[in-house]
Amino acid sequence: MQKSRNKDKEVNRYPKFAVVGHPNKGKSSIVSSLALDDSVQIGDTPGTTQVKRGFPLKVDGKIVYELFDTPGFQRARRVLSWLKSQEPVSADRRGELIRAFIEEHRDNEKFHDEIELLEPIANGAGIIYVVDASKPYGPEYEVEMEILRWTGQPSMAILNLIGEEDYREQWKRALGHYFRLVRTFNPVRATFEDHMSLLESMAQLKEEWTKPIKVAIGVLNELHQQKVEQSVDAIVQTMKKSLGYVYTKPIPAQGISPQEESKAKQRYQAQIVTYERDLEEQIELIWNHRSIEKVENLLVFEDIGLFSKESASIFGLGQRELIITAASAGAMGGLGLDLMLGGGSLFLGSIIGGAVGGVGAMVGFDNLYEVKILGQKVGKRELTIGPMQNLNFPYILLGRALYHASVIAKRSHALRDEVKWEDEVQYTEQILDAKTRRGLEKLHARLRRGEEPTPEEIKAYRAIVLESFERLLSH
Repeated sequence: MQKSRNKDKEVNRYPKFAVVGHPNKGKSSIVSSLALDDSVQIGDTPGTTQVKRGFPLKVDGKIVYELFDTPGFQRARRVLSWLKSQEPVSADRRGELIRAFIEEHRDNEKFHDEIELLEPIANGAGIIYVVDASKPYGPEYEVEMEILRWTGQPSMAILNLIGEEDYREQWKRALGHYFRLVRTFNPVRATFEDHMSLLESMAQLKEEWTKPIKVAIGVLNELHQQKVEQSVDAIVQTMKKSLGYVYTKPIPAQGISPQEESKAKQRYQAQIVTYERDLEEQIELIWNHRSIEKVENLLVFEDIGLFSKESASIFGLGQRELIITAASAGAMGGLGLDLMLGGGSLFLGSIIGGAVGGVGAMVGFDNLYEVKILGQKVGKRELTIGPMQNLNFPYILLGRALYHASVIAKRSHALRDEVKWEDEVQYTEQILDAKTRRGLEKLHARLRRGEEPTPEEIKAYRAIVLESFERLLSH
């Protein structure tokens, strides 16, 4: 029995915080943001949260801290009146009166919300008191703040700017009389750095919590970097699959009609779209956005879409620059030949390689993919579509992938609106600059030729994608 109690004590050693306050002040949004959990119910109508619910933040199956979403105060004046009507006790025993109130009124529906929010505090949770600092301070809040002070639990206040006005100075002057710390935190706009900064403040609330919260900060930093790495791996693998994809269809003895060939092209395009959709789902899962709603932003293969003349210069890759990029890649290959010959080729390899690469870019600029009729010794014929030959395509696909991943990675879990894509072209064209493209082109060219990239090429490519992604995350 003693061993079991020790085990329970060990399990419950992680810090716990009850997020409390007036109804409709952003409590649930703060819980969702800090718990990295978009399953928290959030609504504009007061009373959305009716019962307390714990949201533990787990990493590798271990809880690093737990947040309790609670209803708002409804009858704070009556609660305080009851507390003051009891036999006076010293400050160190006021927490006992809070627990007595809970026990006496547990079945009283009138105090349902107060019981729900006070119970986790009575059981040892710290207090995070949330106010809307875009509204003026009013003395009516002092009643509930006084109740929280009676609990004797470590406490801090969060100033949440929901509207456009800013009354933080008023609030700070008042809250300083009741809470050890007062911090500004907007859960909807909060960045990862804002999250870590708030945890630093929470670590100061209680000496026993300092170490576990510092550990939590370290764990979350490692988790964040791990998610970045996983996102980059997913993007690189999708690029490799999409650029190297080949669709094949057996050709019957009577041949294949133009309509059948058109359907085959559509299936090829559909598979590329599927690869991108699968990548988006994978990225959203990596960043724990499981309930996200999106306005569709599909790849378009026709009209004024992805590969039309209007979008041909996307990411700054006009025909002239494509020729230069491809020529640079060709020259790099030729340079390898020159080096192998110890310069004895008078660097003709570089010249020839550059010329071939440039011509290849010129020829491939308007081609989406290769369509071939292949024959085999056994007499079977098949239609082959791919791999993708359009030199613009890799940068469009990569730009879209990086843009989507950066939006999801930076998105607060407190947001419930649809993800609406901005102009990803403008957003990423500076990231995929000429220097970056030159580094990426070697692998793209190999995939266009239907060749398997070497591990060294994949590693170099991944490093460039990682650097590009981290630059987007810092914007």
